Amino acid sequence: MLDFLRKEGISERLITEIDKFRKFYKVDSKMEYRIPSPKYNYYGNDVWEEAITSILCGENLLLVGSKATGKNVLAENLAAVFARPSWDISFHVNTDSSSLIGTDTFENGQVVLRRGPIYECAAWGGFGVLDEINMAKNDSVAVLHATLDYRRIIDVPGYDKIKVDDAGRFIATMNYGYAGTRELNEALASRFMVINMPNISTKNLKKMLYKEYPNLKEEYLEQFAGLFKDLRLKSENSEISTKSVDLRGLISAINLMDKGLEANKALQMGITNKSFDDFERKLVEDVIRLRLPDKLEREEIFNY
Repeated sequence: MLDFLRKEGISERLITEIDKFRKFYKVDSKMEYRIPSPKYNYYGNDVWEEAITSILCGENLLLVGSKATGKNVLAENLAAVFARPSWDISFHVNTDSSSLIGTDTFENGQVVLRRGPIYECAAWGGFGVLDEINMAKNDSVAVLHATLDYRRIIDVPGYDKIKVDDAGRFIATMNYGYAGTRELNEALASRFMVINMPNISTKNLKKMLYKEYPNLKEEYLEQFAGLFKDLRLKSENSEISTKSVDLRGLISAINLMDKGLEANKALQMGITNKSFDDFERKLVEDVIRLRLPDKLEREEIFNY
């Protein structure tokens, strides 16, 4: 990952500081399996430098942005870059304090605490990814206040107070507009450094696609990147919803093409059918048809 950062032009000073961090904060061998090996890399020099600097300064991060801006990819990449075990915590209506900290359970005839992901992350000095934090209930958010501010503690009712390890960081993500989301309260927002995630540029999207599919012909690399840009523009203009602006879906569709499925069928499965409105599906199909011919086969798309 450090070589990747060098290729992306990240400051050598920051890379040196990351290396010092990794050498100073050793990972217990029992937790090494939790250090992620990202499938995708995040591309964006400015965001990388902002995120790295915040983490080196001991801050927690809040990544805010619309769909397909790479929030979770960046969070996973950061854990890999700093070589820290990571815990993914998805917030939903049933997430409460006990599911975060832990709950009582029986073991060898006695009541013990079965530690939750926030507790584990704090104890092992991991990176906790708080996914869609603006879906959290008040009960869950209350747990995080003392964990995320200068106190860096978790008071476990009926047990003990634990301190968040010095290497521990929390990286939250949020996306306005999803069902069930709400405004993040001021007290919680103040405990993060906030990065407003930009939309992925066409140049960086092409880098990502090329890394995944180095045999993709330049012509179709341009067309797939352009297709995603067209869909995003239509969504921003309120012509279609965000359902079809699906970068994961585009990458998966290209994977289907690589396995021999005809291009329009693959894109239908990966992008078009994400919308359940007939009129919107027709609009998405029109966008695809402007970019790609019908009956486009694998041999025309890839160099083999």
